[in-house]
Amino acid sequence: MLLGAPLLVAIALLRPEWWIVCAGWIGAISGLMLIDAVMSASLRAFRVEIESPPLLYVGGSDPADLSLTFESGALPRRIEVLLEVNEFLQTIPPAGLRGWQGRTRAYSLPLTPTRRGLAQLVKLWSRWTGPLGLIQKRHVHPLERDIPTTPNIRWVKDEAIRIYSRDAEFGIKTQFERGDGSEFDALREFTTGMDRRAIDWKHSARHRHLLAKEFRTERNHNIVFAFDTGRLMSEPLGGVPKIDRAINAGLLLSFVSLRNGDRTMVYGFDAKPGLMSGFMTGQRSFTKAQDLTAQLDYSTEEANFTLALSSLASKLERRSLIIIFSDFVDTISAELMLENIRRLTDRHLVVFATFEDQALSDMVDAPPNTINDVTRAVIADTLMAERDTVLLRLQRMGVQVIESKPEAFGPELISRYLQIKQRDML
Repeated sequence: MLLGAPLLVAIALLRPEWWIVCAGWIGAISGLMLIDAVMSASLRAFRVEIESPPLLYVGGSDPADLSLTFESGALPRRIEVLLEVNEFLQTIPPAGLRGWQGRTRAYSLPLTPTRRGLAQLVKLWSRWTGPLGLIQKRHVHPLERDIPTTPNIRWVKDEAIRIYSRDAEFGIKTQFERGDGSEFDALREFTTGMDRRAIDWKHSARHRHLLAKEFRTERNHNIVFAFDTGRLMSEPLGGVPKIDRAINAGLLLSFVSLRNGDRTMVYGFDAKPGLMSGFMTGQRSFTKAQDLTAQLDYSTEEANFTLALSSLASKLERRSLIIIFSDFVDTISAELMLENIRRLTDRHLVVFATFEDQALSDMVDAPPNTINDVTRAVIADTLMAERDTVLLRLQRMGVQVIESKPEAFGPELISRYLQIKQRDML
């Protein structure tokens, strides 16, 4: 009906004798619009409240709870809301809400961060129409609310609880390191089922009954988490940047290693060395490790392994376990990485942790319906073969290689760490 008013005016200009009829129609429409405005819900009576989480985690989603209230007057049959956010959050589509509980309508909007940083809730837009559908009222509620986004500590804590509850023997008290490793702990009477190689014949002869040695996991090892924050690691994997997935897995291992008495260090690099912390000890240092990894920024530059790894090696005074979280494309781009990792293996134990390239696997497994599908499959298969070649060369150097899917990355890292400890490789 609103589009009909300009049309009537145009007709009246062409045919002056129709002016009286057009004026009547325009007056009737204006009157209906005025009635619709009076009968619709009032802007002055509209109130908005929003409760947002104090912290967001990369790879997770938390709700922002809305409360829309009309303190007096009519209630709209349908109200549409849109939350405007900055680039650190996924765009939230508008929601059309119906139904009221009294004079209030509650609703939750999902906040899903795309990267670490400072997410912001900018504005909340609300609009509704009158009962006749002739007018529309719009309300803009400025928020300008900042929410820090950090690595997913919630997932780390859940995984740590699962791991330790699985290995607990008595109640909530875990016996995580008894019987593992090669560090002597105590003597105990030999019983059936124990390893005969653990019998201490010298003390058994002295006490005139069999005694066996009991070992425990070694402590006070140096563990370095080296994060490549360059271009390849800043690319998304399943909607979350690879570096954030690597940080989550690194924090999980940091929690376990600090609990086991080891010393951890965080190191970040891209085209040049970046953040480098000192070695941290004790479970209370986990909060500091969380703060440090949150400072690792994204980069569009290529990683300089020569400068980064040589700088790291110069700072380490004793043999350490160095876990490098990185990625590569082909053998040519990996040459410098291989050369510098080889130098690290002369003194340190190195673990190279990377993610499976799901995109290449999907191209190889896709049905060859067209020529383009076949071409993509051949190129992807070539790249995967080159990738396998690089990983095989790393293994021949003595590097421990972890290539896993994102959901299994953390547990695989923990498993490899425990194997290294049990085999006394440090």
